Amino acid sequence: MDAALAAVERLWPGRRATVSELGGGITNRNYKVGVGGDFFVLRMGGAKAERLGIDRAVEHAAGKRAHEVGVGPEVVAFEPDEGWLVSRFIEGRPISPEEMRRPEVLQRVAATLRAFHSAAPIPGRFDAWAVVQVYRETARAHGVEVPPAFGAAWEVAQRIRSVRGERELVPCHNDLLNANFVDDGSIRIVDWEYAGMGDRFFDLANFSVNHEFEIDDDRRLLGAYFGVEHEGDDVADLRLMRYMSDFREAMWGVLQSGISDLDFDFNGYATRHFARMEGTASDPDFERYLSRPS
Repeated sequence: MDAALAAVERLWPGRRATVSELGGGITNRNYKVGVGGDFFVLRMGGAKAERLGIDRAVEHAAGKRAHEVGVGPEVVAFEPDEGWLVSRFIEGRPISPEEMRRPEVLQRVAATLRAFHSAAPIPGRFDAWAVVQVYRETARAHGVEVPPAFGAAWEVAQRIRSVRGERELVPCHNDLLNANFVDDGSIRIVDWEYAGMGDRFFDLANFSVNHEFEIDDDRRLLGAYFGVEHEGDDVADLRLMRYMSDFREAMWGVLQSGISDLDFDFNGYATRHFARMEGTASDPDFERYLSRPS
């Protein structure tokens, strides 16, 4: 808290402020700051963030773009040397995973994602295959033993990339955990530190797998996003990219186990995501998705 108070004094010199910590962050520390009747979120970036592929300048640009198209909070200050980012606090409510399955909520979520995916380009590039390789090499460089499961997972990942081919790059969030959604009358998304130009199906799959959607939920999500009933290749793309979403998360946990000072079970986190990947690949339809003509 002392570091947050010092940051607040520098950001709002001489102003009376209230500061309280917001829970939920693993990489960063987040604080709610009240100044003169206005409320803000101060995000203080965690140490070694660059080793996780986080570029604070890209995060700042993505956050500004998200606000510009009406899907994120206003960004009001950025101190790149300190890793501080200040955005306006959204007075809204969380959306439970159960609510996310409701058709009317899916329509609103899909509209929010579509608005950002249709926005003007942002800096940065997010490629799930490159990310897991970088995480593996960085983990090894820090003395972390990469789980044996990586080898088989990488073979599956290569098959996914081969069957899907090159895809249009659009602005993507890439970290659509349930905690990153807020409903203030519109559905807003927070925490843009992994944003970059990427594959819209990674975002859709990331949202799906983080909300434990079944295939019928995915069909409804795709219908809401594209505006028509979806089967065939789009369903296959989403289900395959759920695997890549968990591969990224698993390797994120592996790397964090070697570089983070936080009291968190990163090894357990990695193990859970490797297990969920295996569950995804065990679906009888998964091999069919992988074997379709490219």
